[in-house]
Parts: sequence; C-alpha cells; structure tokens
Amino acid sequence: MVARRKVAVVGVALSDCGRVNDATPYALHAQAARRALADAGLDRSLVDGFASAGLGTLAPVEVAEYLGLRPTWVDSTSVGGSTWEVMAAHAADAIAAGHARVVLLAYGSTARADIRAGRRTGTLSFGARGPLQFEAPYGHTLIAKYAMAARRHMIEYGTTIEQLAEVAVQARANAALNPEAMSRTPVTVDEVLSGPMIADPFTKLHCCLRSDGGAAVLLAAEEYVRDCRTSPVWVLGSGESVSHAAMSEWPDFTVSPAAVSGRLAFARAGVRPTEVDFAEIYDAFTYMTLVTLEDLGFCGKGEGGAFVEKGRLRVEGGALPVNTDGGGLSAQHPGMRGLFLLVEAVRQLRGECGQRQVRRRGGALPRLAVASGTGGWFCSSGTVVLAAG
Repeated sequence: MVARRKVAVVGVALSDCGRVNDATPYALHAQAARRALADAGLDRSLVDGFASAGLGTLAPVEVAEYLGLRPTWVDSTSVGGSTWEVMAAHAADAIAAGHARVVLLAYGSTARADIRAGRRTGTLSFGARGPLQFEAPYGHTLIAKYAMAARRHMIEYGTTIEQLAEVAVQARANAALNPEAMSRTPVTVDEVLSGPMIADPFTKLHCCLRSDGGAAVLLAAEEYVRDCRTSPVWVLGSGESVSHAAMSEWPDFTVSPAAVSGRLAFARAGVRPTEVDFAEIYDAFTYMTLVTLEDLGFCGKGEGGAFVEKGRLRVEGGALPVNTDGGGLSAQHPGMRGLFLLVEAVRQLRGECGQRQVRRRGGALPRLAVASGTGGWFCSSGTVVLAAG
C-alpha cells in the first residue's frame, strides 16, 4: 500500500479533426496518443494504464496493442458521451492509489467519413433490447428524447426557443476564435430559428456537427510532473452518476444527472461553482448546455434561459465562458466528444489558446475549470474539476 498521490494531467492532444477521409479510427487514436506523449515529454514506456471506448467495436486490448502498449491497468467504461470524464476519474483514483503511474486516455472516430461512405458504426440509442424495445421501433431515438426534454423545460419554466438559440450563437462566436473549428461563420438567433426543423423544437443549428477526429489525455502521478515539459493541471475532484435508459424511468426531464456528478465533484474538490473561471460542457444539443449549467449550480433550476442571455457564455466579454473552442455545436463532434472537453480545459488552464484564451480580471490566466460530460439522453454524467499548476 502507498499513500494517496496527487494526480495531474500532463499531456493533451487532438488528432486531425473535422473532415478526415483517409484515416482509420486506429490511426486517429495513434496520432492523438503520439501527440499527447510529445506534449508531455514523457516516454511511452512509462504508460502502464490505458482507457478507451468508442462508437464502433474497438476494444481497449486491440487499441492498446495497436499503440504498442501492455498496460497493467485498463478501463473500457462505456456510458456514452460522459465516458471520458468518468474514465479520467477512474484513472485519477487508480494513480492516487498506486495502481498505475501514467494513464493514457485515447479516442478516435471516423463518424463523419463512415456516414458519407454509407457505413454505420453506431446507433442512435444504447440498443433496442429490454425496456428500449418500446421506444426505439417508433423512432423515439436520441434526438427525439432530447427534444422532448427541452420542450418540458420550456413548458415548466418558460424557457424560450430564442434563449436556446443563444447557446448556438455564442458557441459559434467562440468557434470563430478557433482556427481548428469546423464552423466559424457567425450566426444570429434568427438564423438558428429559421433553419430546417430536425426534431421540434430543434432546428439544424440547435444540433451538433458530425465530424471525424480523435483526442488523447495523459494523467500522471505527482512524482512524474517534474519530468514533463508542460505545466501540470491538477485533478481536484470528480463525480459520476447514472440516471436512466428508458424515458419512463427518468423522474424529471428538467434535471440531468449532472446535478449529482457536479455536487460530488465540487464537494470533493473543495470549491464552489462561483470560483470556476470557465466550463467545458457536452453540447450535442443546445438544451444540454442550458440544463447542465443549472445542474452544476451556476444558476438556479429554471434560470438557465436567462443565464445564457447577453453573451454570458462568450470567451470575449462573457461572465462564464463555456465551450471555449466552439463545442460540439461548432468545433467538432466525432461521436463521443467528452475527451475533447478535457483537452480544451487543460489548454485553457495552461494559457495555450491564443485568440480564444480565457482571461480573468486584470488579464490573469484562469485558475479553475470544470469539464462535464453527458451520455445517452441525460442517461449519465461525469464531472471533473481541474486547477492550474
């Protein structure tokens, strides 16, 4: 047994993203992993933990072999888009307990290329067995479930479609500052509302992009931090929660499992939402951003609509910059985007984001960030609180 160690994120990277027509998911895993190791300045031989999951059938043992790894700690948790925040929490716990020294989280997906080529590597639900057999055959798949939840919030709290559109507008404003974002042209509320209807109340711009891409995050025990070329970003606290699969088992469509994972993460980190400088929140749809902000405690329940108005989420002049790279709505969304939230949060805390860099009052770099991923249709949530070194 060893004393619990502090854990830091020491390397992050993205693979080529957006429109990638000449790579396999394996190749994107490898590209992101190599870049993350180079970012940290650590040798691959130090990696003794590995975690991965995906929309296709890639198992961690297969990906680890492809990367030339022989890990003694492995994780293949699969809870949808929140997988990566949950995996990061598991990895941090394993490192803190002495079960691993350096853990690599890696993801790669050719979701866009597969669709264009007529290949389907994922489904719109976790499956159609068990209780879901009564929903999926009638077309009540992922986007319809989110649309239903958004409409419930509008009815319950008076949230307007214009307020939901503001989330897309501000995500695009942040993406305009990110040269790697897929969609950078500014949009207006009217343009969001006038787009083609996808699932009422969501028009096209209320919904995420579909892209290719990969990401990797390297976590290490505190004794390896001094060997890294980057400044550490410390994992202060984390929380995870699983809610439901069948819509009939969801007690309240206006409350996500982030209400649990966020409370746990902040309590374990010993910080309050008011101390956070920016947030990276899973945004497959505009409603996800709004309700997650409520459930993490940045505003009260039912106050999300008013909270997202007046540019509050923007990097430039926003009181709480959210999804500083443009998010899944405008930057990229290769199927399961949770790992991208962690990459962007770390880069921001290290002051590496150029034009889109978040600044505190007086021009200082941010100190605290939260990354919160959502899986399924608010079926699961993972939240991680991070601090600059």
